[in-house]
Amino acid sequence: MLIDRHMIDCGEIWLRRLPLPRSWIHQRSRFVPNPLCMVVMDFTIRILGIDPGLNATGWGVIDQTGARLSLVEYGVIRPPSRAPMSERLTEIYNDVETLVNRHRPHEAAVEDQFVHASAVSALKLGQARAAAILAPARAGLPVGEYAPKQVKKAVVGAGSAEKTQVAAMIAMLLPGSKADADAADALAVAICHAHHRTASKRIGL
Repeated sequence: MLIDRHMIDCGEIWLRRLPLPRSWIHQRSRFVPNPLCMVVMDFTIRILGIDPGLNATGWGVIDQTGARLSLVEYGVIRPPSRAPMSERLTEIYNDVETLVNRHRPHEAAVEDQFVHASAVSALKLGQARAAAILAPARAGLPVGEYAPKQVKKAVVGAGSAEKTQVAAMIAMLLPGSKADADAADALAVAICHAHHRTASKRIGL
């Protein structure tokens, strides 16, 4: 039996004709006798957002189902500040790898590096960022990279927004979130990625 099956994924609709058993034919969880009814499926995409830093790497996990976003978990990785650089980078990598294994995200996103006044600070941030990206990349996840202003604009609407504004907006967009500072920034990165992938699918990229 062939029926028209509409599949919705993040706002984009594809129309296909697929053979489905009569027992699968339903509309809003209610079985109907009409074999030409519409079957609607929303796919949940889990996104891991990362705000890298040598002293504090924020992370946040969200689920995107169509246009709806929901909070999963968030936190901050804090390597020992007096530990050798190699140990601090290893801890960032290991902890992000643990998050990937625990939450099984489909995609990841990281805040891109911005120019620091100090070359030393920029180098250290770049190393922390590389350690954080490596774990999801090795797991085969696509990793989106977004500039800080791009993230703030996606969440708050202004690229010059303060961290407190970002945290306040995160609490509105993800009910139940009490994240601030680095964790809030990581959730903002995840939301920015969700918006970006939705827009990309709508224009067929």
